[in-house]
Amino acid sequence: SYTDAFFEAMSGLTTTGSTVIVGLDAAPPGILLWRALLQWLGGIGVVAMAIAILPLLQVGGMQLFRMESSDSSDKVLPRTTPLVAYIAFIYLGFSMLCAFAYWLAGMGGFEAIAHAMTTIATGGFSTRDESIGHFDSAAVDAIAIAFMLIGSLPFVLYLRALRGNPGSLWRDSQIRWFLLIVVTVVAVMTAYLYFNGTPVATALRHAAFNVISILTGTGYATENFGAWGAFALPFFFFIMFIGGCAGSTTCGIKVFRFQVLYATAVAQMKRLLQPHGVFIPYYNRKPIPEEVSASVMSFFFLYALCYAAIALGLGLIGLDFLTAASGAATAISNVGPGLGEVIGPAGTFHTLPDSAKWLLSAGMLLGRLELFTVLVLLAPSFWRS
Repeated sequence: SYTDAFFEAMSGLTTTGSTVIVGLDAAPPGILLWRALLQWLGGIGVVAMAIAILPLLQVGGMQLFRMESSDSSDKVLPRTTPLVAYIAFIYLGFSMLCAFAYWLAGMGGFEAIAHAMTTIATGGFSTRDESIGHFDSAAVDAIAIAFMLIGSLPFVLYLRALRGNPGSLWRDSQIRWFLLIVVTVVAVMTAYLYFNGTPVATALRHAAFNVISILTGTGYATENFGAWGAFALPFFFFIMFIGGCAGSTTCGIKVFRFQVLYATAVAQMKRLLQPHGVFIPYYNRKPIPEEVSASVMSFFFLYALCYAAIALGLGLIGLDFLTAASGAATAISNVGPGLGEVIGPAGTFHTLPDSAKWLLSAGMLLGRLELFTVLVLLAPSFWRS
């Protein structure tokens, strides 16, 4: 139906990865390639938007990443155009490297290319109903993990590394925070699986792949993690919101906003303890301007408000609590699978009512375009001016 077609296309272009197609194993190669291309183009489009547009619009604290000499409009295009072109070549290079690695690991040529496009874009569309789990290969899992992480880091820093400054990757506090979060959540889930009777090697493999897939918003699955027990459901629900770094192909709230919020909260607590002291929040060893803190807090508020509205809307349509709550989370964070039997990693969105699909499509668009750029269209003052 047109609704299903729109939902699938929106899921592809926003690199969400939710699908309504049942029977991917028997789907025509043209459809499978089209889905992969949608996510691949959506991935590089988001990187370009994060570098060139969102910092200038000061969306959700993205002005922190405004390039030098971008303050005057006559200097933006000459600086931005070659930068985006270089990053597009890096994106293409990673895609080719990922496809080659998948092929060496035993995938067929077509499947290697299709999965490479959706891995580096942190999209999650697969050519199989069982997703990456179909291949049941530790090598394939390891390659996917590596390139999901690569897609979650700022592409501008890859360019700096190629230009002779590889240390910039490690010096960036956002990357250190992101890697620390990854190690922590994987360790927690590995320990949980191990203490519930899974051998340590298997626990590490399954936890690392599925946790990183959901954390980065990719949405691949090798196991039905919804059946891992009572702890796994809230665990995966909360990591859906985190996302990767600014300037990457991931979505979600993004790590730098948690850093800004944390630094601002710490400074506020210190002011409560010492009312006459001067405490300044820092990000990447630089003071955080007041307008950035305000912008990030506004983003958090709008994010929570939009999430609540979508979840309540899905509940009003008739979806059960777990499907509505996780469906809203996976849509606005552009993750892919939800939780539960209906839209979990073992299910699809095919059985949802059309009204739910349209609402989820709107949520995907809101999340991918960072809320403000869409919601400002609803302001009467925007149209008057």
